Amino acid sequence: MELIKKIKQAEAQAQEIIEQARVQAAAQAEKGRENRHQALEKAEQQRKKATEAAIAAAQSQGRAQVEKLKAQAKNQRQELRDKTSSKMAAATARVIGYLKG
Repeated sequence: MELIKKIKQAEAQAQEIIEQARVQAAAQAEKGRENRHQALEKAEQQRKKATEAAIAAAQSQGRAQVEKLKAQAKNQRQELRDKTSSKMAAATARVIGYLKG
């Protein structure tokens, strides 16, 4: 009888140990899921920040390039005007001379 009682007691203890192990395993699994979720959120925030920074840098570079191209175009137009103004004056003088003449 005593032996049966000890066996039942040992089985109850074993069952309790198994149940505690299940609870601990479930808690660790939940903690692992939570840690992964937090890591994913952090990675997503870093990705968003990096994307925003890249967009801002690209916009800034784009604006700088636009301004540079505008200045180059303005200079080229002015150079073209300077080159053609003397030719236009000579052509106008020839036309007027031809018409008078």
